[in-house]
Amino acid sequence: MQNPELSQRRERVLALLKEERIHAFLVTALPNVRYLSGFTGSNAALLLTPDRALLFTDPRYQAQAPRESDCEVKIATGPLLQEVGKWMKRLRLGTLGFEANRIRFAEHQQLRELDGLRLKGISELVERVRMIKSPEEIAAIKSSVELNAAALAEALRHFQQSMTEVELAAEIEYRMRRLGADGPAFETIVASGERTALPHARPANRPIEANQLLLVDMGATVAGYASDMTRTYAAGKLSTKWKRRYRAVLESQLAAIDAVRPGVSCAAVDRAARAVLRGYGMEKLFIHSTGHGLGLEIHERPRIGRKEATKLELGMTITIEPGIYQEGEGGIRIEDTVCVTSNGCTVLTPTPKELIVL
Repeated sequence: MQNPELSQRRERVLALLKEERIHAFLVTALPNVRYLSGFTGSNAALLLTPDRALLFTDPRYQAQAPRESDCEVKIATGPLLQEVGKWMKRLRLGTLGFEANRIRFAEHQQLRELDGLRLKGISELVERVRMIKSPEEIAAIKSSVELNAAALAEALRHFQQSMTEVELAAEIEYRMRRLGADGPAFETIVASGERTALPHARPANRPIEANQLLLVDMGATVAGYASDMTRTYAAGKLSTKWKRRYRAVLESQLAAIDAVRPGVSCAAVDRAARAVLRGYGMEKLFIHSTGHGLGLEIHERPRIGRKEATKLELGMTITIEPGIYQEGEGGIRIEDTVCVTSNGCTVLTPTPKELIVL
């Protein structure tokens, strides 16, 4: 029996394929396979034609695949693409579209060896459809965000300044699991002191010392959907300089959130964040983009950056995360997950943003 939501997603992809004059499309990226078929296994490919959707996987999933997916399930006893090739011959397909931004070189070579097939690479076709979340997806992301926030709150109740960064990261991920997460959406970032100037610092086996900054960037995966949040704390007293910097980042983040609404370009949201930091003389300390989409993956389209012309639309779910980083001293980042609504946006992240002293 067809799943109406999955069927609608495939129809949107097929409509884009028709514009490209492509007879069939091969999906090999697992998040995209899941999005279009519902299948959550670790080995799969999906072949879409105007009237069929064939899901290929291996014998490990012969019971799971039909339960999860409404597509025609084909069990391959050898390499998936060999089985895909057999079906493409049976269906007498002419031009095959493939995910140019996702496919591995070896897979592309296998496709090239199939007789009588014209290949056409297309980048981010499914990702374009995935940018707009359905109400069900937004509900799943909201659940993930709320669990993520609860995990942080529980972990901080066990925080002690004698803890190492690694120990706090482990406590956070343990709390995620206890609350029901599939797992972390990415490796939890915990950094203290001068290491907070590293935007993607990995937790170190060093104590979190008193009177320093503490930065936590974390995300959970719940029912396949990711969340993302960053908070910066004071592990004791902070200087007036760092309190001013925290205020600047918070105002920058709030200005960017205020700019989020349908029809506004991603670049305009990024500019709103940078304008505040420029007023504080800190723009050069902001070294990354203002945010990104998220959903089945932690980083999705659109990118909230200087040159991103994509206009925001109702149903997009994005992060807003400006930060400043002074090498050798420290850094501050504040990040929320927000959903674009008809007249602005809703901040899904419930965790407070005022400067908290632990």
